[in-house]
This record gives sequence, structure tokens and C-alpha cells, in this order.
Amino acid sequence: ISGPGPVLDQQYIQADRFAKSCKRDIDFEIDREDRTVVLTEAGLKKADRTFGIENIYNGEHASIVHYIQNAMRANYLMTRDVEYVVGDDEIILVDQFTGRKMAGREFSDGLHQAIQAKENVGIKQETITLATITYQNFFRLYDLLSGMTGTAKTEENEFLNTYNMRVYEVPTNRPVARIDEPDLVFKDRHEKYEAIVAHTKELYEKGQPVLIGTLSIGINEALSEMLKKQNIPHHVLNAKNDENEAEIIAKAGQKFAVT
Repeated sequence: ISGPGPVLDQQYIQADRFAKSCKRDIDFEIDREDRTVVLTEAGLKKADRTFGIENIYNGEHASIVHYIQNAMRANYLMTRDVEYVVGDDEIILVDQFTGRKMAGREFSDGLHQAIQAKENVGIKQETITLATITYQNFFRLYDLLSGMTGTAKTEENEFLNTYNMRVYEVPTNRPVARIDEPDLVFKDRHEKYEAIVAHTKELYEKGQPVLIGTLSIGINEALSEMLKKQNIPHHVLNAKNDENEAEIIAKAGQKFAVT
């Protein structure tokens, strides 16, 4: 459950200007594995000068630290067209597993507002978390639970231990026609993408429809450029143009279709 928080757009804008003025490895360091940005001694002194204070980590300046941390994360960890897209003067989250837009969803604890400041779109009122509940406890509120999914069997112990539910496997109506090929492993992404394009070209020349799945808009568009260089006509579908999803997918199984 969430509720509206205070409107403090000037603080986000000031923190964003500070973040953009910082230089990597001089004013701050990035740990991408932990997804953290840490100010160096030089960065801390710069923050003190920018915000007109003596010690940014003095308890009374906790709110300033909060704005700075969010601004640094927004500018140096959050990537446009990967974690989010910009459209119609708003920030829209992108699902990292499906590549779909998540309209109405926001980053929490002021990060969303920091990204709005970064992208120079209207800064909206921050939402504050008032109450939380885990999915497990939420589902336990129901007297009866049931469900159907293609991935339940691998997690049957969790369903039994968490919800006291057993998983039953429903056999396919017809024999599985899918052929599971061994994994292909490449030394780097470029080699992998070249192999994808080469295999796509081979299948395209046979007239076989091809569907390529990607994890980000950046990879999606990079592969599109590589396909163009090979003169392979194709349709691009990502969070930028998902309003055309139904039309594009409807044609994805046609002869010579590459999506």
C-alpha cells in the first residue's frame, strides 16, 4: 500500500546537476556487481561545496545524502532503453525478463523522481510505502488456492513447503515435436550475435520464419542493424513500439518472416 509523499522537485534537480558534474574514478566509483555508486573523498568535498554544508554525512543532512545517492544511481547505473523508456513526458519501466513496458509502475524511494530529473521530464510526486506484505503471506489469506503453469514441476518442493500444495503434471495431448539442441557457447557477445545473424540468414533463405528473443532494447536494436547489413528484412518489436505487438506477432509465422 502506498500513498503520496512531498513534492520536492528542486532537491532532485539540484542533486541531478551535482551527479552530472561528477567524474568517474575521481569523484565516485562504481561497483556494477553490487549496483552501487560511492563518492570518493574528492566527491564528498565536492558535495559539501555544492550544497553549502560542512559534512554531508552529518545526521542532519541525511535527506541530502538520499537525493545524491538516487541521482548518482539514476545517472550511472540506470540505463535508458534498458531499465526504462521515456515517452509522453514520463518514465516507463521495462520488464527485464520480457522487455515489455510496465505502465503505472514506478521505482521506489525517490529513484523514479531522480530518473525524471535526469531525463528532464516532469517530476511527479513521490510515492511512499505505507504497508507491505509478501506474496506468500498474501496468498495464504485465501482459503483455496489453485493454478496452472508450465514451470510448476521444477518448483514443486516450494509449493509443498510454502503453500502445502501438490503439483500434478498434465501430459501433452500429442508427442512433443520440439527438438532440444545442445547449447552453443561463445567467447564474447559480438561472436554470439554474428552467429545469430548467420543462422538467421541461413533459415531466411529457406523461407523458414525466425523469431529472435533479446533481453534489452539495446541488444534488440544492435541485432536489427546487423540484420540490415545482411539485407535481411525483419520486424523489430520492443518496448518502444509494443503498441504494434499484436500485428507483428500475427505475421511472425509467415514464410520468410524474421521478427
